Amino acid sequence: MTYNAVRSQSPRPRSLKAVALTAAVSLLLLGAGTAAAAAAPPSGAAGASGAPAGVVATRPAAAASAPLTNLSHLTFLLDTVPLATVEGHTTYEIDAQPTAQAPWTYADKQADGSYGRVGGGSLDPSTGHWSQGAYNADDIARTAVVYLRHWQQTGDETSREHAVQTLRSLTYLQTTTGPNAGNVVLWQQPDGTLTPSASPVELPDPSDSAESYWVARTVWALGEGFAAFQDADPEFAAFLQDRLRLSLDSLERQSLGKYGTFDVADGVNVPAWLIAGGADASAEAALGLAAYVTAVPDDDTARTALTRLTEGVAGMSSGSATEWPFGAIMPWNKSQTLWHAWGGLAPAAIATASTALGRTDLLGAAVKDAAQFTPQLLAAGGPDNAWSPTPGEAQIAYGVDSRVQGLVATAAAANAPGLLDLAAVTAAWFFGANPNGAPAYNPATGTAIDGIETDGRINPNSGAESTIHALMTMLTLDANPSLKVKALGIDETVSTVGLSVVEAESGTITGGGSVVTPPSSWTGEANLSGGAYVALGAGDSLSIPVPAADQARNVFPIVNQAEADSGATTWASATSTLGSTSNGGAGAQGITDAPGRLFPLTLELALPGADTAVVGMADGAASVDALLIQPLISTITVTGSAGESTVYVSAATETSVRTVGVPRGYRLAQEAFDATGQLVASVDKRAPKKGTVTVAAGGFTVAKLVRK
Repeated sequence: MTYNAVRSQSPRPRSLKAVALTAAVSLLLLGAGTAAAAAAPPSGAAGASGAPAGVVATRPAAAASAPLTNLSHLTFLLDTVPLATVEGHTTYEIDAQPTAQAPWTYADKQADGSYGRVGGGSLDPSTGHWSQGAYNADDIARTAVVYLRHWQQTGDETSREHAVQTLRSLTYLQTTTGPNAGNVVLWQQPDGTLTPSASPVELPDPSDSAESYWVARTVWALGEGFAAFQDADPEFAAFLQDRLRLSLDSLERQSLGKYGTFDVADGVNVPAWLIAGGADASAEAALGLAAYVTAVPDDDTARTALTRLTEGVAGMSSGSATEWPFGAIMPWNKSQTLWHAWGGLAPAAIATASTALGRTDLLGAAVKDAAQFTPQLLAAGGPDNAWSPTPGEAQIAYGVDSRVQGLVATAAAANAPGLLDLAAVTAAWFFGANPNGAPAYNPATGTAIDGIETDGRINPNSGAESTIHALMTMLTLDANPSLKVKALGIDETVSTVGLSVVEAESGTITGGGSVVTPPSSWTGEANLSGGAYVALGAGDSLSIPVPAADQARNVFPIVNQAEADSGATTWASATSTLGSTSNGGAGAQGITDAPGRLFPLTLELALPGADTAVVGMADGAASVDALLIQPLISTITVTGSAGESTVYVSAATETSVRTVGVPRGYRLAQEAFDATGQLVASVDKRAPKKGTVTVAAGGFTVAKLVRK
């Protein structure tokens, strides 16, 4: 199931096992299989420019020729599920095979190093039932995708059989008759009993009463399943095709039937035809439909559904290199300021669908997300689970894999080779380039940790979702040998220099303003950073201290804008007038859950590096949450067996040049890419002590220290 600490407070709660850790959790050194004290994030030194100050000793990478994909743990999670005769629920050859296979939802790490399979919620010993269930449609669908891809990639017959059995299990959960036909029951008990209404309550309740994420993921698995079995087993493929059409009929009655209409969310028009209101859900369905349409290009119903879903997903693209959220595809049409990494397969879906549909015009949104937003995400500390709107969440395999898939698919569809360098840095999270500093995936066992907190602590469990998405990344690396070599050559994050946050309440208030701490930081659409904000009235001012820097910075005041107009706040530093932000004017509330919006607003001018305070003067009622500060050049420095490299990320409007130190015995090689991931310059030269790195406006440059 999806980790969702933020949106679980929204009206779309899902039963989730949080990645949050207790302080006593120990660090599992996966490669050695031993426990040690929890490690703090790496603190490798960097020069004042953010460039590497020297070469860090590295650990040897795994042999690039050995397969990274190990299905052992995922297969351990599988169990045999009895399929009872229930009205509206049946599956392929149920009379001949009254059982199927499904993965347990969670796997908790035991003291002896083994894992115990766990269901969702609490266990009733008298019935053997979990308050939610043992198995869920989300994980069954994605497990089927893993086995399908492994079988297609390797020819492994065991994976083929597991794919068949998990697809049979998934289609059993699909309701086949009545008004809810095509929808899907989310939970199932160990004895095969369906749990349409879980405790705590899932929305929709009952779970097959409306479209949902589990319907979207069912479409994903059915589409890839049909494409895989079309020639290998036409009879089974025909069954999967029928069930896919059943799902599409359901979606057409619900979201897809609204195609071409828009809802209003805080004054902005948003697509009304996204599955469950989500670009994230819609993207996962689109992945399956893209596979299906590629196999059956003349199926007009499926092609139309794919076109409409992809257009809706692309319509959620927002921002630019200098405007929050920096080109990201926003996942939820009810919030303009809640982005999350889990379910973040939108760029992958758009890129894949653009090829299947011959719609290169759709690629722009995927390219912006991959080439502009993702580098900013990495420089801010890595693939955080959410920005809401400030960075700072835990990191999980689902979010990491989603970034990898988006980068690889977009690189192929847009012929943007620079995105593969970003994909290598992102995938290296699994090999140690993460806030913990130790591998998050063990190719010897196929296990993957359930998450890493911001302070580096890990959740040592290895549930289905983390295992599935780690394996999806490993399958991608195994299928792309050059990318695999690059990723395995990185096992440590030396430093990141990127977005930072300064709380408004750390500032000095002049006038009648005050610090306000509401009962909850959740506004209904986003989270107040630090749980508080500063309320200003007309004539009040707020001076917020900021650290000095070696370069200019873009500053985004995060303002909880009221729905109605309420004047403006003018922002300045000691040497510069930076611009102004509207205190209100968020626009009509529409479908959102609260009036107004909490949003990082763009100022006209950058803050000079030497200035150490930003002052806001309000001429009306204003609610200021924090300042989001973006260096004009951000950096991600990584190292490993391949040596040390730094990615320089531009938020500037013109080409930038950085001076970096070059250790004795090394030369500086660099490739510069523009804002679309296209190569614009390649330089490999010797420099005795210093070198220069050139970064295209809004683009990124990969600079490597290479032994002479």
